[in-house]
Amino acid sequence: MNETYAVLTVSIENMRLFSVMVALVIAAATSACGPDVDLTRALKVESVSTGWYEATGTDSSQIKLVPALSFRLKNTSEQKLGTLQVNAVFKRIDQAEEWASGFLTAAGSDGLAPGAATKVLFVSSPLGYTGTESRFEMLKNSQFVDAKVQVFAKYAATKWVPVGEYAIARQLIDQRWLTP
Repeated sequence: MNETYAVLTVSIENMRLFSVMVALVIAAATSACGPDVDLTRALKVESVSTGWYEATGTDSSQIKLVPALSFRLKNTSEQKLGTLQVNAVFKRIDQAEEWASGFLTAAGSDGLAPGAATKVLFVSSPLGYTGTESRFEMLKNSQFVDAKVQVFAKYAATKWVPVGEYAIARQLIDQRWLTP
């Protein structure tokens, strides 16, 4: 019985030592990353353009228009922003709840360097309006409800923060017009 107790004691001591080592590694890794950056101040949304994008409809005789947004993000902080992600939440202007959302990675594992800007980013809603009339007639339809988009961003393991809100212009937008 004494042998079992001795083995148990060694195991508990090893577990304590392991726990302390893990805590030290986590503390070192966290401090090496630098302070968290407040994206509401350190991320500037530039070159914003909004409108309605002609998405592929389920039926070839129908046109599907979805709200869309193009923009650039500029890192105005003095710290690299690793794995920068964007979530665009689309809402109809007459409703408070989310209509649809679009997600994209703005800067991958290389991150976004201080002072650098992303290429032009394009995000569209998967939901929109479908009809048989022309795109221009759809935009003029009395049943057409305007939309807005709220843009949220995060980097690494930080939380999502709002970085902008924009009305979707009642105009057509084409991803091909965008320059890298």
